[in-house]
Amino acid sequence: DDSPFYRKILMPMLQAAGYDVTAAARAADALDLINKGRTFTAVVTDIEMPEMDGFAFAKRLRADERTAALPVVALSAVVTADSVERGRAAGFDDYVAKFDRPGLIAALKEQIDMSAAA
Repeated sequence: DDSPFYRKILMPMLQAAGYDVTAAARAADALDLINKGRTFTAVVTDIEMPEMDGFAFAKRLRADERTAALPVVALSAVVTADSVERGRAAGFDDYVAKFDRPGLIAALKEQIDMSAAA
């Protein structure tokens, strides 16, 4: 998420749910971490970001064999049938309203569990 305010809310919430969290202010920063060899269990990303939006970021993750199967959950202030469909087409595994904390935790757990089972 490009918003420091929202990262300060999101990180402790995910940590309290038991997740080890690495924050990136931009999609390019997250891709740099991956290119440097960091591995992740899942990615949670905002849709609205400067330089590279969440849709483009998801497509980049899906195009890379290292991250093609990585669970990717979108966060957005706008959750409509059209936006969810566009998210699925871009490669998101789930699409959650930005301030739906229980929904995010549930979506993340479900996607990680499904990925582990595969």
